[in-house]
Amino acid sequence: MIGSRQFGGADRFYVRLVRALAGKGHRVLAVNRPGSPVHQALKDVVPQRPVPMINGFDVYSMWQIRRLVETHRYPVIQTYMGRATRLTRLPKRSPAIHVARLGGFYKIDGYYRHADAWVGNTRGVCDYLIREGLPASRVFHIGNFVDPPERIAEDELSQFRQRWDIPEDAFVIASLGRFIPLKGFQDLLKAISLRPQPSKVRPVVWVIAGDGPMGPRLREAARRLNIEPHVRFVGWQDNPAIVYNLAHLFICPSRHETLGNVILEAWSYGLPVVATRTPGALELIQPNENGFLVEVAEPAKMASLLDLVVNSSEDVLRETGRKGLQLVRERYSVRAIVESYESLYQSLLSSGRLDR
Repeated sequence: MIGSRQFGGADRFYVRLVRALAGKGHRVLAVNRPGSPVHQALKDVVPQRPVPMINGFDVYSMWQIRRLVETHRYPVIQTYMGRATRLTRLPKRSPAIHVARLGGFYKIDGYYRHADAWVGNTRGVCDYLIREGLPASRVFHIGNFVDPPERIAEDELSQFRQRWDIPEDAFVIASLGRFIPLKGFQDLLKAISLRPQPSKVRPVVWVIAGDGPMGPRLREAARRLNIEPHVRFVGWQDNPAIVYNLAHLFICPSRHETLGNVILEAWSYGLPVVATRTPGALELIQPNENGFLVEVAEPAKMASLLDLVVNSSEDVLRETGRKGLQLVRERYSVRAIVESYESLYQSLLSSGRLDR
């Protein structure tokens, strides 16, 4: 169950997990907002029930959710983010188990404390939940998985290059996300402007995929910083595979990431990754092993690191990307994460009814 109208990292993972559980034969009902991107993405995949979830105080939606639980008798009700979790209030004697999944350091009281168990997608989130007074025995760490890499046909890549004027021989550095302050694209543009003239013979092109309220300001910043010839704002990509296929290096310049799905996605394509030292990146990246880290909101330091990485040997970049891919396959694969959820559900159900 999710109450979002966006289609960011958490929403995409919700869709992936629903698909994966259904693909293994589990009986899944997806509850989400009517007409939302999530609802469209799951069309004809699993049964869905649209619930308005207008806000966290939507009494009608709360009643609808309770009716759905009583009617369909699903043993596990899993909610994503604050709105859906706040509106899900199981009767005291309901045999169903409410699992709240968190991908951030959110307010607990009034939103999450009433759940029966909690899943944090990083160790940092789990530690936070325990510090907030939730019982450690019912807090579980299960990460995210990303879709297997999708290889894009060469003619489609060629059309994309032509559309966005990306030279065939360019060294492409990619970044993607919502254009909001937290994602740090303002810092990335400043870092690009501070880089010395590239010493690589091939041209360096920065492909930035995304959209959001900061879009006009970011494009204006690129003009003001005189980096327009090197930057391509390619818009929001519903399927970012084409960006990953084009890229030789990926950068995540965020000012905060609890996990960083884009890091996992880039690794799944074998790309070397540069990221700021956010909580998520610090859990994922071993510096100079499977990626490169730089201080948050420090464009000058980012520029220096990017220059160092861009001018590294192809062997170094290839090996860094390979180690990231290895970590994804070992700990963040579809199989590993889905089996962790299955094990959690079975453990909770076998423990009997929980006191509420």
